[in-house]
Amino acid sequence: MKAGTTHPEKPAPVTGDRPKTATTTAVSRMGALARVELILLLRGKGTLFAALVVPLVLPFSFRGAAKGLDLSGTGLTLGTVLLPGALGLSLLFAVYSSLVGIFVARREELVLKRLRTGELHDREILLGAALPAIGIGLAQSVVLVAGFGLLIGVEAPKAVYLVVLGILFGLLLSVTLAALSATVSRTAESAALTAMPMLILTMIGSGVAVPLDVFPDALAHVCRVLPLTPVITLLRGGWAGNLGTGETLVALGSALAWSVLTVLAVRKWFRWEPRR
Repeated sequence: MKAGTTHPEKPAPVTGDRPKTATTTAVSRMGALARVELILLLRGKGTLFAALVVPLVLPFSFRGAAKGLDLSGTGLTLGTVLLPGALGLSLLFAVYSSLVGIFVARREELVLKRLRTGELHDREILLGAALPAIGIGLAQSVVLVAGFGLLIGVEAPKAVYLVVLGILFGLLLSVTLAALSATVSRTAESAALTAMPMLILTMIGSGVAVPLDVFPDALAHVCRVLPLTPVITLLRGGWAGNLGTGETLVALGSALAWSVLTVLAVRKWFRWEPRR
């Protein structure tokens, strides 16, 4: 080799790697949507007040009425009357009622329509929008359980699995019922009125304020067909441990049936574009 000659640099070895493209998952997509919805929820003072304060304050207004109930032979105590009812109120106000307004507002603002043109699937849009309300409902449930344990001395549930199933079914039904209620709401301003029948019917007829155990038999049978009745039945039975095998199976079957029906109804009838 002659002096002064230079050697060309060897090219870097080809590894076969290609530039990576960004990918998203269902969890990341719903998480991004949920963060936006949480910011918007925190800005809505009226919705936030109803979601945070009402479920924590309203149960104490039921205490006087609950003390006057004849609970002999029902296996219930003051605590097992009030606490499941308080959890039901959290499902109604923190999840169901707030989501009716959220779904209607996003539909009328064309947000839902635009989201459908992207990567998000329909179920991801609804669940992502519902996650902040679901989180508030779960956080309230923890606060209520701790509060009733300290203030009234409510003990741990005797059948924890029934309480867990009741909360899970309650969250699912609250979201799907909110979506169905939003379907018949024409404007965001009318959403509160649209949600009112379900709120009143559930508080009175599903055992939130007064357990069905003290209702006349004929009326109790009618109230048991309401959508959220099996949820309250599972929550109250889980704490009191007064549900027999047959009653437990009926409540679980009813909750499952309502869950399937409402999911199918949402898939068929939910409106993604503004009502004209």
